[in-house]
Amino acid sequence: MQRRHVLVAGSAALLAAPAFVRAQALEKPKVTIAVGGKNLLYYLPLTIAEQRGYFKAEGLDATIVDFAGGARALQAVVGGSADVVSGAFEHTVNMQFKGQAMRAFALQGLAPQIVLGVNPKTMPNFKTVTDLRGKKIGVTAPGSSTNVMVNFILAKAGLKPSDVSIIGVGTSQGAVAAMRSGQIDAMSNLDPVITLLQRSGDLKIVSDTRIVAEAERVFGGPMPAGCFYCPQAFIDKNPNTVQALANALVRANKWIQAAGPGDIINNVPESYLLGDRAIYIDAFLAAKGALSPDGLFPAKGADTAFRALASIDAEIAKAKLDLNAVYTNDFAKKANAKYPKA
Repeated sequence: MQRRHVLVAGSAALLAAPAFVRAQALEKPKVTIAVGGKNLLYYLPLTIAEQRGYFKAEGLDATIVDFAGGARALQAVVGGSADVVSGAFEHTVNMQFKGQAMRAFALQGLAPQIVLGVNPKTMPNFKTVTDLRGKKIGVTAPGSSTNVMVNFILAKAGLKPSDVSIIGVGTSQGAVAAMRSGQIDAMSNLDPVITLLQRSGDLKIVSDTRIVAEAERVFGGPMPAGCFYCPQAFIDKNPNTVQALANALVRANKWIQAAGPGDIINNVPESYLLGDRAIYIDAFLAAKGALSPDGLFPAKGADTAFRALASIDAEIAKAKLDLNAVYTNDFAKKANAKYPKA
């Protein structure tokens, strides 16, 4: 019995040691992650990794800074005030086009989870996307993935971005208020905002990419969504730190897939629920299938993202890009080996 006690104590010491060893091995244990709309289910893996202490378990002291939209989060990394973006995958393609090498290294979402819907109050006779000409469309922030989604759907209907007015409304109560007050005629946003507005009769869905199959139909292939990405130079300089970030995110992905609605509610801040737990649970159940189970990027995802951007930007369409350079599965594969189960 005494021997068993010693072994347990020794095991405990060994379990404690790796965290210290990892922390010592990390090139940059203090990291800043920029995100645009952390309360969204799109970024649920990020929140779970934070709330359940997965970053700390990897020896990281992670600071998460929340912005009004993904475009602003990206600007924070470009400007040097943040190290890593928790944002939409297609930004990596767009940044390569602009001559700035960004690489995604851990996936959060298998589909964009973005919904385009119209305001039944201001557009009661809406029939087709062409009816949006001259209308005000709310997005999380101009230039963000919600804006890209709008441009993409407009282009498929023969409209240009200049045919509508794009207004940034954020990702929370401000977005809900803008829709209900009639300040905007349509909205491109995510859950829980979408489910809340839909349930109250304040939004009529036009295009829904929360469903993976529907997203692939809309975009013509797998469309990776939320992910961790950063400058290639940061990966080259800090590979152990990047691996630690991937470990934490993949661990969160796996926990979410095994979790029930009650588990989720107990692990997200109360403010994320927008005052209605039942609607948040419904939103989670609608989005769960679009969340990555393992952090791995689909093989054709970069091609799909490029086609989507090319369809709305003639200059990108003409560009010769190295799409293999905008993502890597190396870190996520190692994370899966470390955490084979939730």
